[in-house]
Amino acid sequence: MSQLQALMARGTAFLGSDVAIMAGAMSWISERHLVSAMSNAGGFGVIAGGAMPPEILATEIAATKAMTDKPFGVNLITMHPQLTDLIAICAQHKVTHVVLAGGLPPAGAIEQIKAFGAKVICFAPALSLAKKLVRSGVDALVIEGMEAGGHIGPVSTSVLAQEILPEMADVVPVFVAGGIGRGEMIAAYLKQGAAGVQIGTRLVCATECIAHPAFKKAFLRGNARDAIASVQIDPRLPVIPVRALKNAGTEEFTRKQVEVAAMLDRGEVDMAAAQLEIEHFWAGALRRAVIDGDVENGSVMAGQSVGMVKTEEPVAAILGTLVREAEEALAGNA
Repeated sequence: MSQLQALMARGTAFLGSDVAIMAGAMSWISERHLVSAMSNAGGFGVIAGGAMPPEILATEIAATKAMTDKPFGVNLITMHPQLTDLIAICAQHKVTHVVLAGGLPPAGAIEQIKAFGAKVICFAPALSLAKKLVRSGVDALVIEGMEAGGHIGPVSTSVLAQEILPEMADVVPVFVAGGIGRGEMIAAYLKQGAAGVQIGTRLVCATECIAHPAFKKAFLRGNARDAIASVQIDPRLPVIPVRALKNAGTEEFTRKQVEVAAMLDRGEVDMAAAQLEIEHFWAGALRRAVIDGDVENGSVMAGQSVGMVKTEEPVAAILGTLVREAEEALAGNA
């Protein structure tokens, strides 16, 4: 067994994959093609079920199973109004791992997932939350820093890793995410106690990814400084910042916040409806960019590791490079 395999052993045992590298769930991108390619290449694919109604999720899981016999997971958003129905679909299709994102799971959600034997993975943006989640029965954690693409927290990956891994790595498997573009970084987090890592941005230009050619081209052109976080306009609107490549769509979101704040002022919407308005904006803006290729007005969600995405290549080649770099880094440190 190589040093890398030994360090990843806990993560691979938990995921059932060859390497402990999860694919981040990216709306419109993490569907049957990318998910099955990731799992077939030895990693762990995850369907982004966040914006899907139950019947679409059911179709997607079945289609993914037709393309791979390897394990994969389903990512669900905790504030989805049909969360219970979506979990029921996962149960029906015997999904082995469910990832809950977007805040603390509502009462009963973890129990509902564990009732059909699936493993529950949650995001922990702070040590106190990591402890609380584990107490509530979560089987593994993902700690994702602000370098990541899409919805982000305020703390960097390196700080979260130093804060959470020493306390939690022996308790449950912990996967590190955000800003990972090379294997040397994977090796470093594994040595700190991580069970594995999660990557998203690095997979967008995979050959098997269905993103529009214009979306991929924006990634190949982009660098770390282009991937900026959205700003919050109104303190009453607790908008989770989103990291994306700067374009006209970024400015459009600023205008959208002003518009929703005005609706709040006029009493046309309550806070929950206002937040849903914002979420719908992102889902639509992301679809425009990913599917329609409107990278000027849509949302090109990307992490700061975007500058390390140099070419379009198969998932197997991306994983092969990361594994080789990690093994060389560990051999050099031996």
